[in-house]
Amino acid sequence: MPHLSRRRFLTSCAAAGAAAASGSLLMPARPAFATPATLIRAGTRTIDVNGRAATVYGLMQTNGMHGLIAEAGRPFHVRMENGLDEETLIHWHGLTPPWQQDGVPGVSQALLSPGAAHNYDFLLKQAGTNWMHAHHGLQEQGLLAAPLIVRDPAEAREDVQEVVVLFHDFTFRDPAEVLAGLQAVGHGAQAQAPAMDHGAMGHAAMGGASAPAAGGKHGGHDGGGQGAAAPAHLNDVEYDAFLANDRTLDDPEVFRVERGGRVRLRLINGAAATNFWIDLGGLEGQLIAVDGMPVEPIRGRRFEFAIAQRLDIALDLPKNEGAWPIFAVREGERTRTGFILATSTGLVERAGGEADEATADVGLALEVKLRAVQPLPELPADREHMVTITEAPGYVWMLNGKMHGEDTPLSVAEGERIEITFRDQSTMAHPMHLHGHHFQVVAINGKRFQGAVRDTVLVPSQGSVTVAFDAVNPGKWALHCHHLYHMIGGMMTTIEY
Repeated sequence: MPHLSRRRFLTSCAAAGAAAASGSLLMPARPAFATPATLIRAGTRTIDVNGRAATVYGLMQTNGMHGLIAEAGRPFHVRMENGLDEETLIHWHGLTPPWQQDGVPGVSQALLSPGAAHNYDFLLKQAGTNWMHAHHGLQEQGLLAAPLIVRDPAEAREDVQEVVVLFHDFTFRDPAEVLAGLQAVGHGAQAQAPAMDHGAMGHAAMGGASAPAAGGKHGGHDGGGQGAAAPAHLNDVEYDAFLANDRTLDDPEVFRVERGGRVRLRLINGAAATNFWIDLGGLEGQLIAVDGMPVEPIRGRRFEFAIAQRLDIALDLPKNEGAWPIFAVREGERTRTGFILATSTGLVERAGGEADEATADVGLALEVKLRAVQPLPELPADREHMVTITEAPGYVWMLNGKMHGEDTPLSVAEGERIEITFRDQSTMAHPMHLHGHHFQVVAINGKRFQGAVRDTVLVPSQGSVTVAFDAVNPGKWALHCHHLYHMIGGMMTTIEY
């Protein structure tokens, strides 16, 4: 994925503007666009993972671009085409569309059949670093995801080079085999399980070779039952590789930068089941946005990075020639991926796939420091919900004691200030994501503060996080854990108004 220079962004926006002229807001039965929409096609592609070919999914424009660059204040004017031989549906993570265009099967839209297409047309209200990904089955594990960058037109005039990087965890196994192994043992260490046929991205398509059983780092328990105080653990899925823009550190992407230049990293954690630490190595940066929403800058070299979250980090590069690796290190381990910033004559040296030391848990040390540039008005809650997270044997994950399909939607009314407290009584942390809204983090373990505005927050094992949002986007919205296997295991509900 090439970097986005200011000139290239302006060119892209001009092309997008020609293809995305003015359009109205949601018209669910709109028969056709007045002008051509940007076509994005879900298909397959082949990447190299440490010298081994792998067939994965992709979301490509006709010009070969993976993902989409758009501009705030313009229509999101997209035609999504399913080029797969199986059903799919794409969610626009971080955007706040009318609910019928949110891309969640069984909640907002029907699945797209092979060869079918769907038109999306709504106003992009907020600039930010977002992404698009499948919301059907285990397709997200097969890399059916791409960046979705919404630029502020004023920022396009700034002399800042953009570097967009999407991180993934990757397995050559069929994701259905991974899930079956987790379900067979509750969770934690996976038993050897036969591959299951889940269409084009089944075992053979994901690389073909049978993989050994892969255990997770865990505290050794069998599911624990609801509310059980079993030992916490970090990772319940083991992976063959971790990717930064589809590449490992054996062959990392090198972004050419200017001496003394200014760079904005737009980093997206698209992993299915992995939290990372971002390690800037020899550089120091300023964290300026989380989940696409500006925060008061925080300087640092290492930043916590939970599943589905985004980090925008501003860098002022040294004035000398050089090369600077940027790493994403799996929490609790040494395994890492990354990319390299290098000047035109900077010497790019090989970076190993393991850090010198294992990282700590990803928690809320960063979260408590974050402050929104534009916080919600301080208002009392009109309605409060407690959402308790529990687990049961058989790899069952529940919200308020219910799996999705048996759950009761959280009720709200339009115009209300809502507060939701997530209380995690399970053995793992959970990145909780609310569709169609941005919320503000207002309490951690009961201690109130005015934190970041975002759309995904990590709730630690045996901890609690309270978020507040205004019910200003009526519809039926998903609320779920963004650890893919936890969501498939039942950890999802809806908010409806």
